[in-house]
Amino acid sequence: MVTQEQRRRQLAREKFLRQQQRRTAARRKANVRNSVIASVLGVIVVGSVLSYATGVFKNDDSKANASAEVTPSASPPSKAPDPCEKAAEGAVKSLTWKKEPAMTIDKSAKYDMKLATTCGDIDIALKTSAAPHTVNSFNFLASEGYLDHTKCHRLTTNGIYVLQCGDPKGTGMGGPGYTIPDENLKDKTLKNNIYPAGTIAMANTGQAHTGGSQFFLVYQDSQLPPSYTPFGTISASGMKVLKKIAGAGEATGQGDGAPNATVVINKATVTKS
Repeated sequence: MVTQEQRRRQLAREKFLRQQQRRTAARRKANVRNSVIASVLGVIVVGSVLSYATGVFKNDDSKANASAEVTPSASPPSKAPDPCEKAAEGAVKSLTWKKEPAMTIDKSAKYDMKLATTCGDIDIALKTSAAPHTVNSFNFLASEGYLDHTKCHRLTTNGIYVLQCGDPKGTGMGGPGYTIPDENLKDKTLKNNIYPAGTIAMANTGQAHTGGSQFFLVYQDSQLPPSYTPFGTISASGMKVLKKIAGAGEATGQGDGAPNATVVINKATVTKS
């Protein structure tokens, strides 16, 4: 028969065993939990390192792309600064005539033409006796204000070196409605098919006697066939203006196009010396 004391000791031992079991189970749970936590922390740490590394490469990539996007070679060349002033107020006159104006100049006198442009004044000594029809025509056109407020529409910077003006339309297709004969094609300044710097000559359609109001100013020796009437010589100060215009380049980058400089003839005058 089990005594009371024995029963008490047995209950105490069973209690102790249950406590030990709970503690063991608790330690196991703690170990598992700690392992999981450690694993999670490990993943987080590794993930953070990878994320940081990925971020660095991404930023480098972005910087590389940004650099590629702003590199000068990836964008068109910037336009040269406009060296000229704002054009004077006024509008181009839409005028045409059916025939060449009557001769009113003194063929034996000296005449000068002044182009007051947005880029500076271009003074020209005209070859009256050698090209009377041409000088007479410009004397007439200037008196009518035909060239006033017109834009010089073409600059060539490759092969030939000229600034072309005299078209009220600004397209290279305009004219006064009449044509004048070619003159002075055997001028002593034209040697070896070279129009020397400082020459002003008539533009034409490529056919004889088709000059109108368009002309070109030569800022550097240019090789051209002697089929464009040379009718004047540009002053030294006028050449400086031309060089400034040429220095700003032309819009296409191909050597033949509209000048980057805004070249407008505010006023053209022809005077007898």
